[in-house]
Amino acid sequence: MKGKLKVYLIQPLAIVLLAIAVNGAIIYIDKDTGFILAIANAGLLLVAAISAAILLPHFNQSINDYAAGYTQMQRRLLDEFEMPFAILDDTGKILWANEQFLYKTKITKEYHKPVSTLFSGITKELLLRISQDHHLYLSEDDCFYHICLRRVFVDENIKTPDERKESVKTADSFFAIYLFDETQLQASLKENEEQKLVTALVYIDNYEEAVASIEEVKRSLLIALVDRKINQYFANSDSIVKKVEKDKYFVIFRKKFLQQFEEDRFSLIEDVKTIKIGNEMLVTLSIGVGNSSKSYMQNYEYTRAAIDLALGRGGDQAVVKSSDKISYYGGKTEQVEKVTRVKARVKAQALREILTGKDQVIVMGHKLTDIDAFGAAIGIHRAATVLGKKCYIVINEVSSSLLPIKATFENAEDYGPDMFVTSERAIELCDKNTAICVVDTNKPSYTECPMLLNGSKTIVVFDHHRQAEEYINNAVLSYIEPYASSTCEMISEVLQYFQEDIRLDTIEADALYAGMLVDTNSFMAKTGVRTFEAAAYLKRNGADVIRVRKLLRNEMNEYKARAEAVRNAETYRGAYAISVCPPEGLQSPTIAGAQAANELLNIVGIKASFVLTEYQDRIYVSARSIDEVNVQLITEKMGGGGHMNIAGAQLVDVTMDEAIEKVKETIDQMIEEGELQE
Repeated sequence: MKGKLKVYLIQPLAIVLLAIAVNGAIIYIDKDTGFILAIANAGLLLVAAISAAILLPHFNQSINDYAAGYTQMQRRLLDEFEMPFAILDDTGKILWANEQFLYKTKITKEYHKPVSTLFSGITKELLLRISQDHHLYLSEDDCFYHICLRRVFVDENIKTPDERKESVKTADSFFAIYLFDETQLQASLKENEEQKLVTALVYIDNYEEAVASIEEVKRSLLIALVDRKINQYFANSDSIVKKVEKDKYFVIFRKKFLQQFEEDRFSLIEDVKTIKIGNEMLVTLSIGVGNSSKSYMQNYEYTRAAIDLALGRGGDQAVVKSSDKISYYGGKTEQVEKVTRVKARVKAQALREILTGKDQVIVMGHKLTDIDAFGAAIGIHRAATVLGKKCYIVINEVSSSLLPIKATFENAEDYGPDMFVTSERAIELCDKNTAICVVDTNKPSYTECPMLLNGSKTIVVFDHHRQAEEYINNAVLSYIEPYASSTCEMISEVLQYFQEDIRLDTIEADALYAGMLVDTNSFMAKTGVRTFEAAAYLKRNGADVIRVRKLLRNEMNEYKARAEAVRNAETYRGAYAISVCPPEGLQSPTIAGAQAANELLNIVGIKASFVLTEYQDRIYVSARSIDEVNVQLITEKMGGGGHMNIAGAQLVDVTMDEAIEKVKETIDQMIEEGELQE
């Protein structure tokens, strides 16, 4: 006997001993009375001894019967326990399971196989790592389980976490497994999630241009057909569609229909293009969807950000933005060039006001500054100089193609020796009265000096690349036009409205003209009416084609490297040229790679070209196409971006073979998903 039972049984003996002690005291006082009491105590002890001798075996049997009954009751309660419960050995084999566990898993009591045969997620490797409680969530046979695994050690002295970890392989132990059936809970959570409201904005990208391209009597019919397409598309999803402006729609629908729209990749975008009633220009839409927000206000902010991103990427696409993810659909059509220059004039006036209120200007492009970024920076330099502001251009590394053009400014007397500065010097110069102008990129990490973006609250962005998930979101002035051929074209237009008497030096006009020439591949790609008008403006300011051509000539080793890349090109899937440009002996191998990618498009049957160049522990991918493939979507999946026909990406911590394989895998994936046509 032990514990409270032992204390309870010792109590009578203690009373008898107390009585004997009292008896002794009485004998000391009165011997006769004490003697009589002693005889009574002796009789009591005799009766107690005889009773103990007779009843003790029956008592032990009663205790054993009670313990057995108590154990059976525990076992029965555990067996009938509403929660599925089982005991596993240390290898995962089922030793015992209660009725609910048998019912849920559809096994019998004789089933002593590993638990992994029932739940594939519970492996031997997992069991070896468990030293105390472990929770996991598994789905089996349309049921969703929250499973708790508890390792129980036979030795009760093993208590602390460290002792448990050390004893996993050496001490005897077993597992207790509990199943929490959360199927109904998950179904309720899913239903609740699906009932959340999702907001969307639908914009007609080219409303004015499409309407202007059709007879006046048919214009109302064209708009009516577009309205009908939009309303029919969303009608099947129990949506509310409200036309808020002549070319803008606000849509509300339940979240469960969003997956349906994503699965058909927002087919409305392509469906609207089928409207042809004499209009020369196809109607295109941009769709922005906000999702997974905790409040309606935040959801609408996501929607606004999504539509801005869709428009910034050139339109003709849908963007779905949630709190942790952005998805893109469409974007296969090049954005239509806007005929009006109102936007350029407004941006020019805004730029003038910003620069007027600042003491100095710092201009920077992207890393490895190319001719387009350089020419655009020169244009901003001229605008700042006209206003009497000191302007610096950040360039850390000069490529071989940029060197001749940069040298013309360094050798000219009208430009100071501190016109070009490094990142370190720019950080020293930057203060709260400095305007930071970023040209030819809208990604903070791609700029020559990302730290500068934190040194001033006045940031201006001019770029012709499509926006991606990463972009400069704190700019006071952002002018991003994907339809533009180059940033030099955009700056040339802005300069025309910046000030009436502004005049470019001949070398400044040459720099801007060279940027346009390079980015349009000698005016053969991404050219529009405004491209040639900008070129004409630069010609009027003294740009000379022959002089620019001489500045853009290549070294012999660069020409050979480009030819080698073309010679060794591999044709993948019969339409995609993939090659490697050798960097040995080249000061700017990325330039040669880009030129080789342009050359590969001259081959019959090639829809897109990808030239990879290893430089400074990175692999640069130059992607080019003519009109059938949107290479910007391909490079975006590899972490890059650009235009529909001109794009690129930078790959880090990969070998050349791995980079080539990544390009192929991306092409395969997009073909399987229907984003590319074979």
